[in-house]
Amino acid sequence: MHLENTTVTMSSSSPIRYLVPEPPAFGEPVEVAPGVLWLRLPLPYALDHINLYLFEEADGWTLFDTGIGDDVSKALWEEVLATRLGGRPIVRVVVSHYHPDHVGLAGWLHERFGMPLHMAQAEYLFSKVQQQPRDEASYAAYAAFYRQCGLSDEAVEQVLGRGLGYLSRITGLPPAFERLMAGDTLRMGGRDWRVLTGGGHSPEQVMLYCERDRLFLSADQVLAHITPNVSVFTMQPNADPLALFLRSLAELRAEVDADVLVLPSHRLPFRGLHARVAQLEEHHAHRCDLILEACAAEAQSCKDLIPVLFHRALDPHQLSFAVGEALAHINHLVAKGTLTPERGADGVLRYSGRQR
Repeated sequence: MHLENTTVTMSSSSPIRYLVPEPPAFGEPVEVAPGVLWLRLPLPYALDHINLYLFEEADGWTLFDTGIGDDVSKALWEEVLATRLGGRPIVRVVVSHYHPDHVGLAGWLHERFGMPLHMAQAEYLFSKVQQQPRDEASYAAYAAFYRQCGLSDEAVEQVLGRGLGYLSRITGLPPAFERLMAGDTLRMGGRDWRVLTGGGHSPEQVMLYCERDRLFLSADQVLAHITPNVSVFTMQPNADPLALFLRSLAELRAEVDADVLVLPSHRLPFRGLHARVAQLEEHHAHRCDLILEACAAEAQSCKDLIPVLFHRALDPHQLSFAVGEALAHINHLVAKGTLTPERGADGVLRYSGRQR
């Protein structure tokens, strides 16, 4: 089935134009460009889907991202492979980054097809790290990280009690991979794609740009309507991932045409990349302003600042992401010299600052 090039605006004033008004059903691939299929699979989260893309080759299909490693996704893949791809195999998998909805079925597909995996080195190795069992020393370090953010012992136990969630959502990795680096050219589906990488959401997320046909696989780095999580990891508590993310957005504006067809990993394909980049920059600037306003009145911990950014109740899974996201903005402001941290007698870091 081919998608008509329907234009749907986000609002009457939005410069972002959706390709179609509604997504296809789960497990029903549709063509978004000649030789390119869009496949949606479900996710067991509030963000309940992921977009995968298949590229027709002479001997089968190249797949961009895999879906999460659960039984629901495996069952849908079995049906797609049996009835939707002309009986042709997956001959190569390209994975954008290490998150389980993107790499979760890489091991399962490799066992079935023995195909090569193409991935950025940092993403492959970070996935390997995430698969390691948590020992007592790392558990203690993670607990200390959350306590200095201001979480109670009960909240720390709830967050860390999620255990090895990553391992439960992936099927392992092939033992070897083909490294993707920024500036490489990847031949895929009869097109040449330039490899772009960006930090912030993950260490070295891969995006692919076909300049000739103005197609851009943005992975999670640029999504319409929602913003990708930008977080500080426990293993690098003083990092500034927001600076990396903003740098990536600036690079995309400089390197990718404004009116490409953006094929994102979530929500709908759209046109208006530069406009969406500007919206994302404004979103994070606004969040920084909210933090500075709160910290100008009284020193605040990371936990204190979470309600400033998130106006809803959070479960333990969401709380861990909220801590990481709040700390990303805090660390960015500390690096810029507009917030000053101070450790209290209780071991909690609190931040004071001035409004810009």
